[in-house]
Amino acid sequence: MQQENDTYTERRIAVPTGFTDVFTHFYVAQNNTGLDVTKTLIPSFQTIMVFGFGPAVKFKSCGNSLELRECVVLGPIKQPIEYTLPAGADLLVANFKDDAFYRFFGLAVLSDQMAAHPDQLLDEHCFSALWLRLKNAPAADRVKLILEFCGPYLRPRPLPASSITEENADYAIINPIKTVAHKTGQSERIVQLNHKKYFGFTAKERGRYERFSKAIQLLQTTSGKVDWLQIAETCGYYDQSQLIRDFNHYLNLSPGRYIKFQKDICKAGG
Repeated sequence: MQQENDTYTERRIAVPTGFTDVFTHFYVAQNNTGLDVTKTLIPSFQTIMVFGFGPAVKFKSCGNSLELRECVVLGPIKQPIEYTLPAGADLLVANFKDDAFYRFFGLAVLSDQMAAHPDQLLDEHCFSALWLRLKNAPAADRVKLILEFCGPYLRPRPLPASSITEENADYAIINPIKTVAHKTGQSERIVQLNHKKYFGFTAKERGRYERFSKAIQLLQTTSGKVDWLQIAETCGYYDQSQLIRDFNHYLNLSPGRYIKFQKDICKAGG
């Protein structure tokens, strides 16, 4: 758990057995500082569902903005999202894993929208009802209620998605498209289309992100002066300029500015 001014708290909640192929983790944050707290969410290529309790949380990304008053789906997250928790805000985030969002909603991308209320995707009002249950429940019981709710809606994993998932341990090293096409006898084009359909992004997009994510992980374990050339080489970048381009692409920050402001940056990935 991290604290700011002793009254801003945030923490990750592990996913219980039986749901580890559905969610990577849950994230909760509460702002009792009396002041607004602004954070930046790093792109994760995951889709997330956010529940807000208390004053509206504000989100901004790529010139778009929204206010969260109940629940909203965001993703797959490919660009940084700035979010502001006003005093008294209470946030709960469910992070979907791999093709799990498709298994719930029958689609993996939200078209050109930044976000959508989950009831709009189902043409029902079940998530508004779930939000009300969560709002009135003790905070410690909310994750359990979400898991109980989602069970009946979860479809079995499609066979093409299963084949791709088995090969996607490291997109930066393995090309799952070629590997799956070879194993299944399908064309690479068909496998590419299935990848986009079930996951919401291409393997090429994911490979670039994995390289950037590795750089972030290395920086989190580095103390003292950073050897940027070594970071670039370890993560598979051609040179430092390519590393800088990815930081600007995914965070709108240079690597140096990321180091300076990383305490205000949140990573959704598991």
